[in-house]
Amino acid sequence: MGVKLVDLSQEIYQGMPVFPLHQKTMIFPNLSHEESIKKIGFPFATNNLLINEHGPTHSDATYEYDPGGKYIDEMPLDYFYGPAVCLDLSHIQPEDYITPVELENALDRSGQLLQKGDICLLYTGHYNRAYGTEEWLNRYSGLDYEGARWLAEKGVVNIGIDAPAIDNPLDLDYSGHLICKEYGITNTENLCNLDQVANMRFLYFGLPLRIRNGTGSPVRAVAVFIE
Repeated sequence: MGVKLVDLSQEIYQGMPVFPLHQKTMIFPNLSHEESIKKIGFPFATNNLLINEHGPTHSDATYEYDPGGKYIDEMPLDYFYGPAVCLDLSHIQPEDYITPVELENALDRSGQLLQKGDICLLYTGHYNRAYGTEEWLNRYSGLDYEGARWLAEKGVVNIGIDAPAIDNPLDLDYSGHLICKEYGITNTENLCNLDQVANMRFLYFGLPLRIRNGTGSPVRAVAVFIE
């Protein structure tokens, strides 16, 4: 028996695209090998990172969208790892919404079932199509209110997507996050490589950093297949 991993995490680097309201990612040297040798006689090299909790591939704490919600260090780890299904919604145009009908059809095409406690990833194709372009941050499909509620009613605890947000940027009600608030669940944004796991069931890991009073956290998201 073997294990196959598929990395679903975007690279973190200075200059990476970040939601306009968030701190830009900055990476700069803390200590070079040469400086370390002078100080302690051994070559250690380290960098410093200045990064928003929601900058790269990340999960939200419910506190982000609910003042009465939980911080990231208070949320159950079960929300960030467990059985997962990835639905293929890549045919939906960027200006359009992911509706219950689209979700149900995608689930039928996948041949999978959604069960209570599952994590559901939505492959929209946006990362493959637009990452690194001007459209990345402002033109992508997202859940409408009923689509997000359809997932929550299925018992999904974490909704993931290969775009900057689970909401369509045209949706000023932020319907996906509104449902996450109403049902007390999380979402994971800025995923990638979902084309490699579309229509499949697998074990998902996207564990957050244990940030005290964190509103969210970068995650290293991976799909695990037991072969």
